[in-house]
Amino acid sequence: MAGLRQAEIREKVQTYFKEQLSQYDDWLDRRVLSRNALDHVREEIQDHESFLGLDSAHTQWLPVARFKRKMAVSDAEWDSSLPRIAIELRKGRRDMLRAVLEAAESRERYSYAQTPAAHPAPSPVASAPLGRAIEDFMDEHSRQWPQKTSKQFRAYLNILIEYFGEDRLLGTITKQDASEVKKVLQALPSSRKTKPALKDLPITEVIKVRGHSTITPKTINSHIDAFRRFFDWAERHAHAPHRLFEGMKVPKAKDGVTERKPYTKEQTSLIFSVLTRNPSGLVRSDSHRWGTLLGMFTGARLNEICQLEIADIKQDGDIWFLDITDEGDDTKRLKAKASKRKVPIHSGLIQLGFLDFVKSREKQQRLFHDYSYNRNGGYGRNLGRWYNESFLPKLGIKEPALVFHSLRHTMITRLAQAGVPEPIIQSIVGHARAGVTQEVYMREGYTLHQLHQAIEKFQL
Repeated sequence: MAGLRQAEIREKVQTYFKEQLSQYDDWLDRRVLSRNALDHVREEIQDHESFLGLDSAHTQWLPVARFKRKMAVSDAEWDSSLPRIAIELRKGRRDMLRAVLEAAESRERYSYAQTPAAHPAPSPVASAPLGRAIEDFMDEHSRQWPQKTSKQFRAYLNILIEYFGEDRLLGTITKQDASEVKKVLQALPSSRKTKPALKDLPITEVIKVRGHSTITPKTINSHIDAFRRFFDWAERHAHAPHRLFEGMKVPKAKDGVTERKPYTKEQTSLIFSVLTRNPSGLVRSDSHRWGTLLGMFTGARLNEICQLEIADIKQDGDIWFLDITDEGDDTKRLKAKASKRKVPIHSGLIQLGFLDFVKSREKQQRLFHDYSYNRNGGYGRNLGRWYNESFLPKLGIKEPALVFHSLRHTMITRLAQAGVPEPIIQSIVGHARAGVTQEVYMREGYTLHQLHQAIEKFQL
């Protein structure tokens, strides 16, 4: 396809941004942009100038998805019109921001000229409808986020849509409104979408129902943080005149019972003894036994372990390792970019017969083929429930701060106590390594031999 004609592109771009401006024609007469917002507008104008100076078709800071949807530009038309259409869209965005800035600055001065300007054209502050802005926010971020993160953010932001309505202009949502939303969150019942008595009620009614436990402070703060990040993004992109929800988190519980902690050496020894000797018959599944031992000796996350494929257990020279990756089965996923890594298999696991266990299941694709996939929890639900709700209570060491994830905390703690440098620990457990040295000069990472020497320092 030859793509859209240049005149068609310019007409669509002009119509698109002109409609944005006309929607908020009276905004500056009622409100003003904050100094922070004006600074962000100036910075974005400079960013657009930089891209235009490079004649680049990069789409950063451009409302591509909304433009295509609003102006009926198909994917094929967009692709065949590159780079011209991206460059023109950037020009249009830049000039709209210039008009917004000029109109805002004109409100800061007075003119006493005898003859007024022939055609004054004050431009309004951008203030997009809530639903459309959320769609743009998710379109931009979901490409980089894991599926689970995108789904969680969508659920959080749907609270705003449910409370305000998708057509509510962002500029009309005030700090007082944000304070009311916080009150709603504090009264919101937990798991309301799964409870028959609550799932069909609107949010303003569901908070009036008594007798149900409410969401925890941690969950409230997760909502508020998502709202804050959204409004920060909306202001930087001139969709809203101000930021909201900053500094509005609720205090955490003083006793910190929800914080995870490592197991003591006595608890670790007890868990290991029951897993390997099984004197009381608590461990009836090989998958439960080896899944937990992997958590203990690698510090890997629950779902990283349970989604392992036979092909993920590899050997390099004399070192066996887990290749923790999201490659292979379409249902495999990782929490973050740093989660993709190679974790040497501790000699203690090999001595216990882990490689023999792997060989016994080599006809299957997945190592723990008896664990079924769950859309929310991945493959880890089966092992997690058994360990947290059955195994630990029967051992007599169950408490809120001790769960399967505590095995990960235990590995990190033991390696640190053994003198392993923090960046190597981060590489083993899949945490992002911070600092210039690690992010720039150590991009290649540590060798498998270095990681193997470090993980061998783990002792029960």
